[in-house]
Amino acid sequence: MTAGAGARAFTIGEVSALTGLTTHTPRFYEQEGLFFAPVRRDAAGRRLFTDEEVEWLRVCTKLRSSGMPLPDIRRYAQLVLAGPGNEEERLAVLREHEERVRQQVADLQDALAVIHDKVEVYLGHLAAGTADRLWTDGPEC
Repeated sequence: MTAGAGARAFTIGEVSALTGLTTHTPRFYEQEGLFFAPVRRDAAGRRLFTDEEVEWLRVCTKLRSSGMPLPDIRRYAQLVLAGPGNEEERLAVLREHEERVRQQVADLQDALAVIHDKVEVYLGHLAAGTADRLWTDGPEC
């Protein structure tokens, strides 16, 4: 569908195809107040999404998958909607989440190092033919 002034408008099905999200997700994000403005509708009441809204859905998906709580995403969207003058607060929301994600990455790297060490122990025991003793020889397990 084409919106006014030559802008492209996407149906919820098209958004789903473009983003890999279920059609439920944009509805849920709209219900949660995560968009910067009300989602437009056509004459039949079907949602129409702009390029910017599709991109925002992609950003929301990454924020959510990295653990950002919905209230924080909502707060950020509200700050954007409020307009100029709160850029430092917007940046603070993003920086706080960035730090949480950095800590998650560090924690995962630590976990990966432990797992890698265990894999090396198992490989060594398999190569030596002593894998049957892994759970009986103490802390190497």
